[in-house]
Amino acid sequence: MRNIGIILVIFLALVCGAAASVMAYYYLKNNPGEKGPELTPVVVASHDLTFGETLEPQDMRVVMYPATSVPKNAYAEIDSLKGQITKVFLKENEPILNSKLSSIGGGLSLLIEPNMRAASIQVDKVSGVSGFILPGDMVDVILTVDDYGSRRDAMAKTILQKVEVLAAGEKTEQKGDKVITVQAVTLLVDAKGVQDLALASQEGKLHLALRNRADNEVVPMSPISKTEILKDNAKPKPKPAPKVTKPRVVVKKEEPVKESDSLVIFRGAAKKTEVPAMAEEKVDRESNK
Repeated sequence: MRNIGIILVIFLALVCGAAASVMAYYYLKNNPGEKGPELTPVVVASHDLTFGETLEPQDMRVVMYPATSVPKNAYAEIDSLKGQITKVFLKENEPILNSKLSSIGGGLSLLIEPNMRAASIQVDKVSGVSGFILPGDMVDVILTVDDYGSRRDAMAKTILQKVEVLAAGEKTEQKGDKVITVQAVTLLVDAKGVQDLALASQEGKLHLALRNRADNEVVPMSPISKTEILKDNAKPKPKPAPKVTKPRVVVKKEEPVKESDSLVIFRGAAKKTEVPAMAEEKVDRESNK
């Protein structure tokens, strides 16, 4: 009887398991799992892009975005963007929108005042105030040259003061086998300032000094060389006055007249001692020796 009870329990367990499997099968068949979100192609920058670059196919790539997260005015095909010019800085994987292209809205030229120019320069993070320069800031531009003039001396000169920054951003460049990050800064200058920047960027290294926007003072600045910086600015010690040698004074000592050189003359009762002239000459000669 006991064995029959165990067999009955096992049979009921198998029947229940089979029934549960059948029910699960029909449930999954009639209730399929939820599908993933619908994806849409979006053109993004394949690497960091600076202002004023003409887009080429290698500058872009297509990634899939959820349809509900696609930015407004995004592009789906690379061919539709070929030849367009950027008017802002774009980071890698950033969607390229029509509002970021110069063909839409006139670009940066709308910010340039009459008789002014926009000129771009490249600086590293240190010479570019560690990346803290932003559009609207005011800066001074300093040129440094390693070997200048016949003396081949290092020199620094402030070539522009109180210049407005129109745009600023970072981009990566390939130099040899290294990838470096540089900062491109677009400045608002006059026609002469464009020439100064063009020549300075070829002859040396440019540095930026961030200044207060309310500071309108233009300080006269003269070039300074490495020799002037390193020279000792301490006042030279005065030279000691030359010693004055007093002439030596020789004092002649008069030697007493020896008694052997004197004569005793008696005149009556009076006695008188005199020195003959020859004896005096002898004394003078001895004293002059």
